[in-house]
Amino acid sequence: MHKIENAKRKTFKKFALAGVLLMSGLLLSGCFKDEAETTTAEIKKEIVFGTTVGDFSTMVREKVGPMLEKQGYKVKLIEFSDYVRPNLALAEGALDINIFQHKPYLDSFKAQHNLAIEEAFQIPTAPYGLYGGKVKSLEGAYKGMKVSAPNDPSNYARVLVILDYLGWIKLKENIDPLTASRHDIAENPMEIEIITLEAPQLPRSLQDVDFSAINGNFAISAGLNPKDAVFKEPNFTFVNWSAVRSEDRDSQWLKDVTEAFNSDEFKAYSAEKFEGYQLPEIWGN
Repeated sequence: MHKIENAKRKTFKKFALAGVLLMSGLLLSGCFKDEAETTTAEIKKEIVFGTTVGDFSTMVREKVGPMLEKQGYKVKLIEFSDYVRPNLALAEGALDINIFQHKPYLDSFKAQHNLAIEEAFQIPTAPYGLYGGKVKSLEGAYKGMKVSAPNDPSNYARVLVILDYLGWIKLKENIDPLTASRHDIAENPMEIEIITLEAPQLPRSLQDVDFSAINGNFAISAGLNPKDAVFKEPNFTFVNWSAVRSEDRDSQWLKDVTEAFNSDEFKAYSAEKFEGYQLPEIWGN
């Protein structure tokens, strides 16, 4: 009887030991798997940028891309001609980072489309300007003139604020200037006809309108010089930001990209290449 009980105890101990070894093996396997996955995530070596055509793509192509390639990254650049696809492509994973928008537009777009994307760092931005079309100076403004403007809400609001500043229209009191709309126009003494178009089309509209409010990057890509704008937006609220997926906010590759865009090398390049631009607040200028 004692022999049988001893045998049972020995058998139980063997199974218990085997169970412990099995669990340890599984735990170690899980640890190695997690470590391998972490390592894979940390050694991401291709960064896909999405920008609008113009100065932002130039910054990546001429300066930041080569800087990152020296660190071992492969850099891919995709250019867009609209303000909708870059954020959708980012959220879907076709891009790692995009550069084209100011924060009010980003906040509005991601809320409207329920996207898990967020701002990362600011970018030198060409000033938003009012350019002369058929009329070449502010002094030539007349009753009944036509002004073309972007059709997206946040940039359209900027145009209204500019026109109000010039005294060409009067906005209602106590409105939020970031969300101003056509319904917020209290008076239009100049009887201005505001024609809304896709932002990339605005430079081409100059031959048909008296003035056009054009985003700096599209003005430059169309061969316009921001210095020739008859009026420039008088504030820095709309310095553009890069955007990334929220899950990537602490990634090493994003830290490397951020450092490149805020490096002394890039600052010197920007000062020479993009004179007169609105600069990131962190630069202290």
